[in-house]
Amino acid sequence: MEFKIEKTEVHGLIKSMIASGNAMRTVMEDNTGKANVKDIDRAKKLGATKSGEGHDNFLNGIIVQFDLYAPLYMWKQIQRYHWMDFISSQSTMHRLAKFDIKTQCVSDVDELILERYQELLDYYNEGHHEIWRKLVASLPSGFVLGATMTTNYRQLKTIYFQRKNHRLSEWHIFCTWCEELPYFKELVLGEK
Repeated sequence: MEFKIEKTEVHGLIKSMIASGNAMRTVMEDNTGKANVKDIDRAKKLGATKSGEGHDNFLNGIIVQFDLYAPLYMWKQIQRYHWMDFISSQSTMHRLAKFDIKTQCVSDVDELILERYQELLDYYNEGHHEIWRKLVASLPSGFVLGATMTTNYRQLKTIYFQRKNHRLSEWHIFCTWCEELPYFKELVLGEK
């Protein structure tokens, strides 16, 4: 199995673009559910500001949910982001003995490691449950787990700029996925 992102949903895009103008309002406007050109232009300007200035705060309201299939070595990096929440994920604790190890790992995992792990797995499945910890501890970091995630455009902005030149190819795929989200290039990257 290789890295992939699927079943993406984006929520709150229009409402957040309209809300980007709230700081300059004396009266909250009736939200018709349609952003006008002024709203879009303002959101583009504010969204592309430098991270940490606070002008891009409206990006917090653009919620993204998706299914992510990533190797364990990448999950360790993903978990450093404070607003990348797991809704639910596959579980090695509950299902490890049921996974097909060869198809669940990225193609870069050494074949000898996969063979040895399969031997341990077979031994465990024969009733030798005392090796459970060894089975968990020996799981290759190229093992791919899937999870349904929730984040927002502001966190994706941080991830994008921190990871777009990362040495792991998975991050390049992730950043390309970000670029394909509705209005991401315009709101976050400042593209026309």
